[in-house]
Formats: sequence, structure tokens, C-alpha cells
Amino acid sequence: MADVLVRQGDPLADWDPEDEDAWNRGGRGIARRNLVLSILSEHVGFSVWTLWSVLVLFMSPKIGLGFDPGQKFLLVATPTVVGALLRLPYGYAVTRFGGRNWTVFATAILLVPTLLAMHFVRQPGTPLWVFLTIAALAGVGGGNFASSMTNIAVFYPRRHQGWALGLNAGGGNLGVAAVQLIGLGVISVVGDTHPAYVAAVYLPLIVVVALLAAWKMDNVAAVRAEPSGQREAVRERHTWLISLLYIGTFGSFIGYGFAFGLVLQNEFGATPLQAVGYTFLGPLLGSVSRPIGGWLADRIGGARVTFWNFLAMGAGTAVLIVAAEANSLELFMAGFTALFVLSGIGNGSTYKMIPAVLAAKAEDEIAAGRAAAEAFARARRVSRAVLVIAGAVGALGGAAINFAFTLAYTDGSGSGTPAFVVFIAYYALCLVVIRAVYLGRGPASGKETSHV
Repeated sequence: MADVLVRQGDPLADWDPEDEDAWNRGGRGIARRNLVLSILSEHVGFSVWTLWSVLVLFMSPKIGLGFDPGQKFLLVATPTVVGALLRLPYGYAVTRFGGRNWTVFATAILLVPTLLAMHFVRQPGTPLWVFLTIAALAGVGGGNFASSMTNIAVFYPRRHQGWALGLNAGGGNLGVAAVQLIGLGVISVVGDTHPAYVAAVYLPLIVVVALLAAWKMDNVAAVRAEPSGQREAVRERHTWLISLLYIGTFGSFIGYGFAFGLVLQNEFGATPLQAVGYTFLGPLLGSVSRPIGGWLADRIGGARVTFWNFLAMGAGTAVLIVAAEANSLELFMAGFTALFVLSGIGNGSTYKMIPAVLAAKAEDEIAAGRAAAEAFARARRVSRAVLVIAGAVGALGGAAINFAFTLAYTDGSGSGTPAFVVFIAYYALCLVVIRAVYLGRGPASGKETSHV
């Protein structure tokens, strides 16, 4: 591996991050450079993906775009669904086109929904279907997560993947908070009648990040040569069990990120300025806490961290019900902020479970007589595919949260409590799965097993 580390621009041949000698002689620097640029690309992608969570707060009759709550929740749910569905082909695209090549394309294409959003939000009377189409196109930003995570998993050894994947995803997740901060800045400076300015901020950023990725990122020859592990991952039972858990963690993070401002408007009558001013803190803390979840999982086990995290998420959601019934905005904000932090921690710990569980399964296969090289090669290949599938399924959980809020706030009660009760029930289901499958020796063990 050492003889190819200096050949920037060509695909990296014989790349093996598990080779400690080569890692210390230059591999770490290459991995770090690709990680930084991957974070930038994913960050911009998340911002464009969640752009509509801010734009809908501007939509009112005074700018000729008056939509009811159900229509607004539909607008924020649409990019969530599209982004989730795009994660499978995006994850595969890295193995087909290379990490650098695909990152450049996936970043540059964000210009399309951003330009369209900037144009049409300035057109009074634009029908809902036009905005739904543009919101669907913004879903390409959600696909970036899958290709980015798949690519970074290639660059880091398993012992550092919890930290690296957590940092990559957390930096990307910060895009949710960033776009809301930009929305807050626009409303504070020029008022709540100029949503186009929010989209305009991202145009130069997209161009700069795409150019940096083309200049400094690398393709890995071995990844482009090997077949995708998605077929194997589909047949792997752990794929679907971990995806179920990721619905509860990432689905909560992205679903709440899209819906939080609208929930505040419907639950407490918040103005656009108040809604945007309150909403950025939760996604910000949730993004920062994601690497912490990966770090904790590296040290005490992903299953253990995820178990106690879901327990806390259930308690946090119960606080929201109490706050809504008491009409306490302060308690509601505290509960929602805690949920964002917990969902971030759970995102990191759940993703760490993927390589750990499949490595444990590889060890079982070796003990049963399978060749070690073959078993661990399969574990790495399938792990990358599971990252993509779990990411896609988890993002669909975000859409489910928005649809739950849509039903709750359009049934005549004007309260989100029915949705919160459903969320608590789902977190309880996740606890049962972790306890039965991954902590069969007791939740104190914290050791992922390969037994289902």
C-alpha cells in the first residue's frame, strides 16, 4: 500500500486501512483528508435536503403562498421520502464510479433544486404541485449521506470506524441546524417575506465544495473493482433488525428536524421568527452528539449505549406529552432538545453496531471452519451495504414522523399528543429487540453478538 499513497489523482491501489504500518506511514493522512471533504459535501447535502423545513415557515398569504398545516407537513415529508429512496442507488454508486467522482456529482447536482426553490418561492400563487416537485428534487441531498458513509467506511480501520463514521455523519447532520440558522438570519435582517435568500446562500457553497472534492478526494481501486454487498446484505437478518433501530434514532432526528418549526407553530402559535429561532438548537446539539455516540460505542459497546438511549428517548417523549397538556413552551423545548441530543447519540451508537455485529459473525464463521480472510472480507463488504440500507430505512422513519404529525394536527384536536404516544410505543419495541437479540447476556454486558 505504501508505494501508492503519494499518487494523488489515480485510484488508490492495494488500500488496506487495517495494515497498521501503512496506516501510520501515510494512510491516516489520506483518510483524514477524504473525511474532511466528505463532511463538507454531506453538510451541504443535508442543508439542501432540509431546506424546505425552513421555507415552509415563510409561506403565508402575505407573500401569496398560503398553505394549510397538512400541505406544509406534506412539503417537508416529500424530500424525506425521496432522500430515503435515493440512498440505495447512491450507496451503490460509490462502488461503481468511485468515491471522489460520485462526491463531485452528488454535490454539483444540488444546484438544481436550490436554484428552482430560489426562483419559485418568489412567485405568488405558485401551485402546491410545483413546490412538491421541487421539494422532491431536494431529496438528492438526502442521498449524499449513503454515498458519503459508504465511502468513508472504506478509508478507516474497524477500530476507528465508530469515531470516523460518527464524525462524518455528525458533520453532515449539522447541515440541518445550519440551514435553520440561515433562515433565522434572513428573518432577523430582512423579515419573513424573503425565503429566496435562504436558498441563495447555498449556491456558492455548493460550487466551492464540488471543486474541492474534485481536487483533493481519492477513489479506491479495490472498492470500484469488488461487487456490491447489497444482495448479501438484503439476505442478512441483522440488516433489518439494525434498520428497525435506526428508524428510531435517525428517523427521529431527521423527522423532528423537518417538523419542529411546524409543530411549534401548530402547538403554541409561534411566529416564523420564533419558530426558526427555537428550532436550530436541537439539530445542532443532535449533530454534535452523534460522534459522542460513536465514541461511547467504541468503548462500551454499541448495543449497550443504544439500549439506554432508547429508554431515555421514551422518557423524553413523555415529557413532551406533559408539556403539551400543560401548554408549557419551556418544558416542551427542553424535552425536544433532549430528544435531539439522544437521537444523535443513538445514531452514532447504532451505526457502530453494524461493523461490530458483522465482525462477531465473521468470528463465529471462522470458528466453524471458514477461512479468516474470506469471512472478514465478507463482513467489511456487507457492513458497507448495511450502512446504506439502514440509512435509507431510517430516513423513511423521518417521513413517518412527519405523516404522524400531519394526522395528529389535522384531525381536529390540534395536538401532537397522539403522534408522541406512537413514538413512545416504537421506542419500546426497539428496547425489546436490543434486549432480546444483542444483549442476550443482559444489558450490562454491552457486547454485540451475532446470534438472532
